[in-house]
Amino acid sequence: MSKTRHVSTSRVIAADRQAIFDLLADPSMHPVIDGSGTVTEAVTDGPERLAEGVSFGMKMKMGAPYSVDNTVVEFEEGRRIAWRHFSGHRWRYELEDVEGGTKVTETFDWSTARAKLALEIAGFPKRNLEGMRRTLERLDAQVTGTGESSGRP
Repeated sequence: MSKTRHVSTSRVIAADRQAIFDLLADPSMHPVIDGSGTVTEAVTDGPERLAEGVSFGMKMKMGAPYSVDNTVVEFEEGRRIAWRHFSGHRWRYELEDVEGGTKVTETFDWSTARAKLALEIAGFPKRNLEGMRRTLERLDAQVTGTGESSGRP
């Protein structure tokens, strides 16, 4: 029996799917919507919009500040985007039209990670799930113009 190595959460956002996707594909907005508190700033010389195979950097802080380079590894315009960094795990967003707006599903997938067990022992799946729920709340506020996360960085 194989072990599931991903956690996901979904939220219906009362907004157009493409508008949400455009925000997710803009790396400068990642610090604005991040609910984990670890993404602090987009690297200034990075791309303005993400696409398949594009690399982009983020300044992070988890205890100490650090930078991470990511590569977009899944991309379907308006529907799906995912990236990974050197560790191999993926952050994925999938968008689906539903009654009342767009269902957005965020997934932390560590099935492709180099150190699967280390991520599990360190509690990243549970901690990331909590952060993803907050991220979707912030994404909702940003794209609909409600709440405290409705400004650009």
